[in-house]
Amino acid sequence: MGQTGCLLLVYVAGKEDNKLIDLLGLDIKEIEELVMELGYPVFRAKQIFHWIQNKGVTSFQEMNNLPKDLRAILDEKFFICAPEVSARVESVLGDTAKFLLKFKDGSSIETVLMTYDREESRDRNTVCLSTQVGCGMGCLFCATGLSGMVRNLSAGEIVAQVWASEHWCQDKNLSNVTNIVYMGMGEPLANLPAVIKSITLLNHPEGLNIGMRRVTVSTCGLVPQIYQLAEDNLGVTLAVSLHAAENSLRSRLMPINNKFPIEDVLEAACFYAEKTGRRVTYEYILLKGVNDREKDAWALGRLLQGHLANVNIIPANPVAETGFLRPDPQVVTKFAQIVTSCGVSTYIREEKGTDISAACGQLRRRLTNEGVT
Repeated sequence: MGQTGCLLLVYVAGKEDNKLIDLLGLDIKEIEELVMELGYPVFRAKQIFHWIQNKGVTSFQEMNNLPKDLRAILDEKFFICAPEVSARVESVLGDTAKFLLKFKDGSSIETVLMTYDREESRDRNTVCLSTQVGCGMGCLFCATGLSGMVRNLSAGEIVAQVWASEHWCQDKNLSNVTNIVYMGMGEPLANLPAVIKSITLLNHPEGLNIGMRRVTVSTCGLVPQIYQLAEDNLGVTLAVSLHAAENSLRSRLMPINNKFPIEDVLEAACFYAEKTGRRVTYEYILLKGVNDREKDAWALGRLLQGHLANVNIIPANPVAETGFLRPDPQVVTKFAQIVTSCGVSTYIREEKGTDISAACGQLRRRLTNEGVT
């Protein structure tokens, strides 16, 4: 993306879809069953799936290798989720774009696309996906929870966010989406069936074929669902939002800790690492004067010492209503050095999208950059 500053595009919504089944959220076997019920050969299912999941079409009439009568039936009985892109805004640096997507029921979510140029390897384009409209976890530092929980997204609505980003990449002559992070609005593990379904659709070789090792699923610490995700053994990276190394502070910042304290979360995360062989990422947002002291760093390092773990340190991003501030850079650096000295792999997250409220903890179903709402 170039140095284009703030970009806003408004789209006109198409006709409202009131059909029963969204084919974007179905796998090949499910489409095969539908095709056979309609009296058509089973191979048509693979063609339909390829058009939807590989080509990203949103109209059955574009599927020109299908018989016209089948296209007419599909048009009558089904739809392909294609949320209205109500607006999108691009960061000043041009490396982040945020989309405001509106679904047919009127609810909206935000999706973020981040681009990373790599001179010695292929470019990396990462999409940060929302899994719920709003969020019910109530973390004090996060903007998403300010308006509460509205509903879960379907698998098709999750996949549709990737296609909104993919079309943006095509328009900008960028490489395809390469990485997926379930770190947008909502708690992914509170909507685990739809999340798993969307992952398998995005990973399918007849679709976008995004590798499991390029997928990260974040959670604030829903312990039963961590165990379930481990048993499914998809091979994705688990990211645990920790943000404190002792229970009293974490419970104050994250109410979910009252139900699933640190010890239980850590035990589940360790099980995930053992079951999958995948290193777990522990996210730690640094809040000035709250959890950024040297004693907090030592507590975090000792807590994770000896575990198959990475620590991702995130200097707090501004959210006016929370009142939390970002620590000084030297505090962030010192914190990371202490955790590293405990033998724990530690890195400071590369900042992207702060100027358009697209960074960690800033998503809230509206665009607020330079007067855009």
